[in-house]
Amino acid sequence: MAERTPRRPRRRLIAAAALATGVLTGVAACSPGPSGGSATSAKTSGPVATDPAKAGKVTLTVWDQNTDPGANASTEALNKAFMAKYPNVTIKRVSRSFADLKTTLKLALSSANPPDVVQANQGYPDMGAFVKAQLLQPVDRYAKAYGWDTAFPSQLLDLNRFSPDGKTWETGNLYGVSQTGEIIGVYYNKAKLKSLGLPPPSTLGGFETALAKAKASGLQPLSYGDADKSPGIHVFGVVQALAAGKPEVRKLVFDEGDAKWTDSGTLKAATTLRRWADKGYLGSGFNGKSKDQAVASFAQGKSPFLVEGTWQSAVLAPKMKENVGFTALSPATGQPPLTQGGEGLAWSVTSKSKHPDVAAAYIDFLVNKNGMKVAASHGNLPALPPADYKPTPGSVDADILTGWKAVSEKDGLLPYLDYTTPTFYDTLTAAVQELTAGHLTPKAFTSRLQSDYSSFQNSR
Repeated sequence: MAERTPRRPRRRLIAAAALATGVLTGVAACSPGPSGGSATSAKTSGPVATDPAKAGKVTLTVWDQNTDPGANASTEALNKAFMAKYPNVTIKRVSRSFADLKTTLKLALSSANPPDVVQANQGYPDMGAFVKAQLLQPVDRYAKAYGWDTAFPSQLLDLNRFSPDGKTWETGNLYGVSQTGEIIGVYYNKAKLKSLGLPPPSTLGGFETALAKAKASGLQPLSYGDADKSPGIHVFGVVQALAAGKPEVRKLVFDEGDAKWTDSGTLKAATTLRRWADKGYLGSGFNGKSKDQAVASFAQGKSPFLVEGTWQSAVLAPKMKENVGFTALSPATGQPPLTQGGEGLAWSVTSKSKHPDVAAAYIDFLVNKNGMKVAASHGNLPALPPADYKPTPGSVDADILTGWKAVSEKDGLLPYLDYTTPTFYDTLTAAVQELTAGHLTPKAFTSRLQSDYSSFQNSR
């Protein structure tokens, strides 16, 4: 076994109280890049020009994955406002789904004419790979110029840090900042639950009981479609958080201690998800149905439950009004909720951008106080909730803010599983599809994940 690179202990994933209330109050030596030159080019040093109006005529190409209605609406609004404020700047927006972005972004970054600003997913598969290939530039000087280094808690900034060689996450240079916060939870149809005589679920056991009762009554319990791959790992991640607990999940994702993906907690989660599939709780043909189809099915009242991210509130609220609720589950009664989440994809400046200062000014426009307010006004959960952000009582957005506070204040926020290794997203998404389709046993499922994890550990 190859000797592993020592890694510093992780701090908490999130500054809980600061994020929950909106009140806000953290470097490895550089190593040569692949070409043998410094990992930091001339573009990443020197004074920062913070006024795009003085930059002359600029076309800024921006790639994002904000295809969901709320995220799309806020992005369009902010882009329009930025160009109105700076008529000399034209934003050329390229928007891709998350799945498409994962398959096309590296090619775009490696091209002769890469975009200036991109949304880069945290962790080893994307941001780490881009940093290793010198496709993103550090934004530490911009963080200082615009105050991101003080506005954002260090725990959020650390999720967007990498050593210059892309080998060590959560330390080193800063490669972006995020606009939105997010958690995965259970959306529920209030009328459906009332007809079943059920309260909103609060624990994993209670949720499973509700799924069984819905099935027995002739309802499809859960709207679910995994053709896009990410829904499957979100559902599994929620179950794993509750079955395995936060110490085990954090050790696995952050590569701390001697945790293994074959341990009892992850095996229990895999067994639970397989049981849901076998009992018909996930429906039929789910691996061929898209995320959007599942969300639409839930909005149409075809099932009482949907396990999805907070970003779907902007889709569901206009269609379901006061009939949709949201909750984050606890392992057991009396315990605080645990779930996956954190922050949205980081807004990053590419290494080959011809206009890095304008690119950084654009990012600041998205993440400053006004940008956060605009995001919230379109049904998004801002990473730094403004002090005056008060959703309508009884609305799903109010439920989401309550859930966000409950999770973050009790340190119940766990990292997304695909952060784990450079290849873990592909390994995990395929394995979940095979597990739920009955092609992998829970034990074989965990062994496959451990194989990927061990290969990464041995390569460090």
